[in-house]
Amino acid sequence: MPRKAAPHRGVDVHYGDADPGDADGRPSKSALKRQSHELQALGVEVAALPDQRLADTPMPEALRDAILAYRRTKSHEGRRRQIQFVGKLMRAADEAPLREAVAAFKLGSAKETLALHEAERWRAELLADDDALTRWMQEFADTDTQQLRSLVRAARRDAVVPEARQPKSHRELFQFIKSAMAGAAPTSGDEGSPDDEDAP
Repeated sequence: MPRKAAPHRGVDVHYGDADPGDADGRPSKSALKRQSHELQALGVEVAALPDQRLADTPMPEALRDAILAYRRTKSHEGRRRQIQFVGKLMRAADEAPLREAVAAFKLGSAKETLALHEAERWRAELLADDDALTRWMQEFADTDTQQLRSLVRAARRDAVVPEARQPKSHRELFQFIKSAMAGAAPTSGDEGSPDDEDAP
């Protein structure tokens, strides 16, 4: 009967990419470095949040001050050092609300971008095809049809007039469409906020 092979002693066998750390259970240098880079990357994303969203995100005041300092820093080297400091402070902070704030902002931005593209598509169709008005009314039955027809006529008329920038009527039509899609009650001549002045 063949003898069983004696097990190798004193040899640790690790599978996959596991990082066992030190013998006493502490994380290895590579694991700490990876964690540091991840926290710094999260810090950059948190710093990119809009002012109000950043203000509403719970975090230690020392971390908030460090992030605000990073936003104010202009030089590349200064920002590199400051974000390292931010990452260091984040080790003692609760990451969950920070990651949730970043995820919610990204999701909101994606939805807003999609809505703008959809409004732009509707405007192009309404300007190009009379049948598009019928399709629009089937989907947005509460729309003021007379006002929409008036905006479309004005935008079609201005489309043949060469201008350095987009005609006002095109922007008004875009704002009407965007408001209707959002469920708001669009008003005649509503040009939206100043940020929408150059709507696509």
